[in-house]
Amino acid sequence: MGEGKLSFRRLSSIRHRKKRTAAKDEAESSLISSSPPPTPMTPAAVVAKAKKKAGGARLWMRFDRTGAMEVVECDKSTIIKRASVPPRDLRILGPVFSHSSNILAREKAIVVNLEVIKLIVTAEEVLLLDPLRPEVLPFVERLKLQFPQITNASGNVVQSSSLLDQEAGEGLQSELPFEFQVLEIALEVVCSLLDTSVDALETEAWPVLDELTKNVSTENLEYVRSLKSNLTRLLARVQKVRDEIEHLLDDNEDMADLYLTRKWIQQNQQSEAELGETASNLLSRATSNRSSSMVTSTTKGDDVEDLEMLLEAYFMQLEGMRNRIFTVREYIDDTEDYVNIQLDNQRNEMIQLQLTLTIASFAITANTLLVSLFGMNIPCPLYKMDDVFGYFLSSVTAVCVVLFLLTLGYAWWKKLLGS
Repeated sequence: MGEGKLSFRRLSSIRHRKKRTAAKDEAESSLISSSPPPTPMTPAAVVAKAKKKAGGARLWMRFDRTGAMEVVECDKSTIIKRASVPPRDLRILGPVFSHSSNILAREKAIVVNLEVIKLIVTAEEVLLLDPLRPEVLPFVERLKLQFPQITNASGNVVQSSSLLDQEAGEGLQSELPFEFQVLEIALEVVCSLLDTSVDALETEAWPVLDELTKNVSTENLEYVRSLKSNLTRLLARVQKVRDEIEHLLDDNEDMADLYLTRKWIQQNQQSEAELGETASNLLSRATSNRSSSMVTSTTKGDDVEDLEMLLEAYFMQLEGMRNRIFTVREYIDDTEDYVNIQLDNQRNEMIQLQLTLTIASFAITANTLLVSLFGMNIPCPLYKMDDVFGYFLSSVTAVCVVLFLLTLGYAWWKKLLGS
């Protein structure tokens, strides 16, 4: 009986456990079935997720010769396809080379990296990097003033290709090509920025240096140290832009490669001539192509006068800024020399004072020696004389003064003391 009761209890406990586990499974299944379905991902979310994964998109502004502009976010591959530039040129526009200055000519574009202005210029449009920066906004405003939006009689915006055809018919004799106008605006903005920095440096330098000549203190020396650091950085910035323009002026082929509009017109004329020719004049076409290529190469190597004049104007302006910075640096060097002379003079005066005090100490030491000798218990007939103390003190003092004057005169004679 005891064993039957135990087995019955075990069976009932096993049944209760099975019921509890079944109830838990039903509750979990009901929670899973009652949970809301996952929300579908919208196209915008997919695009945002793709952009986060890509991580190479940057803000660019497209501005064409008709005045039409738009700000878009593009990655490197899109810019490379649109501007036909190699990937290494985009690295030049990146943050690693942010302090360098480059003007590179490519087959269909010009890559410009001047201070804060980073852009790619083609014969039809400008691709400007980071157009919303405060330093770049003056360049954008100058572009808008230089190239107002052009519309036809019906109010539609004129396409840049048709405007290029019109300029090709006029022979580009009225004004500079589109790419040179953009380059001129970039140089103007950069030179204006550098000129403002040079003016601020001069305004800060003169009072600080004048104050240093009057009072050589730690605070004034710290101001001069900070001033020299700013001058070195500014000189490096001006020197980089100047050297890049000088490099272009020294090579006519590099300047000729910057004529994008001319190359575009020549390619169109050559393609139209090739389409208009027939198979009967293949020989004449080859001869004309050879002669035209010779003329083109001659023109390409020689006709760079307008670009040369443009670059020389800004080269002279940068040269003037460089000379102004050198003037400030020379004034700083002169002030430092003057301060060093003042410090040397003060050091010499301290040495002379120390020598004078040393001579006086020597004379006083001699007086002390005589007094100490007479202070010993030595038999001397002077002790028995009346009123001898006054005469003795006067004579010892006179000997001390004479010794001091003799030593001082010797120092003057040897020019150890100033006149």
